Amino acid sequence: MAGHSKWANIKHRKGAQDAKRGQIFTKLIKEITIAAKIGGGDPGTNARLRTAIDKAKSENMPRDTIERAIKKGTGDLEGVNYEEGTFEGYGPGGVAVIVEFMTDNRIRTVADVRHIFSKHNGSLGVNGSVAFLFDRKGLIAFSTDQDFDAIFEAALEAGAEDVKDEGDAYEVLTDPADFIEVREALAATGLKWETAEITMLPQTMVKLEGKQAEQMLKLMDKLEDNDDVQNVFANFDISDEEIEKVMG
Repeated sequence: MAGHSKWANIKHRKGAQDAKRGQIFTKLIKEITIAAKIGGGDPGTNARLRTAIDKAKSENMPRDTIERAIKKGTGDLEGVNYEEGTFEGYGPGGVAVIVEFMTDNRIRTVADVRHIFSKHNGSLGVNGSVAFLFDRKGLIAFSTDQDFDAIFEAALEAGAEDVKDEGDAYEVLTDPADFIEVREALAATGLKWETAEITMLPQTMVKLEGKQAEQMLKLMDKLEDNDDVQNVFANFDISDEEIEKVMG
């Protein structure tokens, strides 16, 4: 199973989404604010903002919270000045890791992320050290209780690049530029996805077991716990049996 799907399932099993709703809101507000700052406050002409708003709504963020975040981005309300960027590094066993961040204090964020890596048998690398191992793609994932053939036909007709049966999910892949168009075409057919996002898909996977598997899962968890970290992508592969051992 691909690393992004594996990690999403692990988080779901841990109940992390509900337990950290406040933290999820904080990260979504940052994304909405910076998307509005860069591309304007109209989601009709700002695809990044539209995607962020849709994700916020899926997490039941109140409408007024979304609107305030947009106004802070456009300058209609006073707000924090965020900058965004990417860290690249290595986890246990040489796993490639990409960390996307938004921060009002880059020095603090660098120190915090470096500490998390070193504490869990990882290390920060230089820009470009692992990015070539990933492809940026639109990903729309469906549960397997839906009709694969219907998803396949609708996705290809909408302009998707590929449709895959990953065993526990059906995944539709798109060029990032086509993501919203494909997603809305699928929605128009009545199909219901579980996740829809722009992500980084690993080209190759690194299989981990035992101590390294445990360290990798803790590294991912601690990175995502950091308020300045928006997304974490990694090319690890850990078996369900190993996950059961680590999670007890």
